[in-house]
Amino acid sequence: MQRRRLLAAAAAAPLAALGVRGASASSASLPIFDAHMHYSHDAWDVLPPAAALALLREAGVVRALVSSSGDGDATRGQQRLAAMAPELVLPSLRPYRQRGDQSNWFRDPSVSGYLEERLAQHRYAALGEFHVFGADVDLPVPRHLVQLARTHGLVLHSHSDAEAIERQFAQWPQARILWAHAGFERPPRVHEMLARHPQLWCDLAFRSEHAPGGRLDDEWKALFLAYPGRFMVGTDTFTPERWPYVVEHARWCRQWLSQLPAAVAENIAYRNGEALFAGATRRLQAR
Repeated sequence: MQRRRLLAAAAAAPLAALGVRGASASSASLPIFDAHMHYSHDAWDVLPPAAALALLREAGVVRALVSSSGDGDATRGQQRLAAMAPELVLPSLRPYRQRGDQSNWFRDPSVSGYLEERLAQHRYAALGEFHVFGADVDLPVPRHLVQLARTHGLVLHSHSDAEAIERQFAQWPQARILWAHAGFERPPRVHEMLARHPQLWCDLAFRSEHAPGGRLDDEWKALFLAYPGRFMVGTDTFTPERWPYVVEHARWCRQWLSQLPAAVAENIAYRNGEALFAGATRRLQAR
């Protein structure tokens, strides 16, 4: 009960109460495409859809890639967000019926049927975020997931190591892969992967070392300048407690993005996401 009261208060709080100092219309002028969000079964009751959407709008998020663990409940989860705000929410399908599936989904044959069922009932922009590492991505269930992405023209949102990314491209060389958290790799390895795979993009969710204290790191800055079309920001609301942080995260992103050339900042803030998901956005808004 206490947790619910705290979340409800945070969702309704003004910007200053979330620790965002000096917020103004000008500081919020850079739109944000949040490429890594979750609205799962443990968030639905403590943060109703209207409150979640209000947080996104307060943060200046113009588009969000949102997945759910427990996507089967279309009346409460991610699908309800998309129904209420189709101009804002791009649904992504996870292979998780509940949070605990994260560690074993790739060995569970029933996951394939679940994905096919959801794809038959709803439209999506991506498959993921899914967690898979190394050679496990070549098991039958992940292979089927990659094939479904190919059949339906979906982006793969992959929380993986570099080896698993390589293996996904081996399965489908034309895949479009959004590498969650940039693999938690350091800039030299990320540079290597981006150079090798022109169809690979990176989100920066749950990472701060590229701009500690809001000051852009030189090594990361060089990487952003080398690949201005390949990075996106993301909040990663993997627990309900992360949702109120959406506003503060957007402020912090604008702070370090302001240290880049304007065109590069705009790319990372929202244009790269809009470009990658342009086709999906048109399909979803046409339904």
